[in-house]
Amino acid sequence: MLILSIRTDKPEAEVGLFANHTKLAYEVWEAHRKLAESMHTKIQELLAVHHKNWSDIQGIICFQGPGSFTGLRIGLTVANALASSMSVPIVTRDDQSWLEQGITALLDGQNDEVALPIYGAPVHITKQKH
Repeated sequence: MLILSIRTDKPEAEVGLFANHTKLAYEVWEAHRKLAESMHTKIQELLAVHHKNWSDIQGIICFQGPGSFTGLRIGLTVANALASSMSVPIVTRDDQSWLEQGITALLDGQNDEVALPIYGAPVHITKQKH
């Protein structure tokens, strides 16, 4: 199973490709405010290096938090859109062994269907100015 991993809870974003439990590639980059611009490009580059296409992805694992509101929102939105459009399972995990647990869950046939974030604190929304 070709698995895409996504972690966007901090300024350094991470994407990886795995063939079952075997890591094929893993990219960490300083995404910070350019996450939405750079994420698809980084995934495309990993796929190209391994002569794979978007349609070869068979499952997605995401780190769901806690972490940055904007980072998690962007990363999980991309993951949910990919999983939905490609009809592949998606799972989320939230601890240090998120990758191992998520890959095992995908290989066991689990599917969360929607990746939901854990922010680690209530969202702070400023009051509208009048």
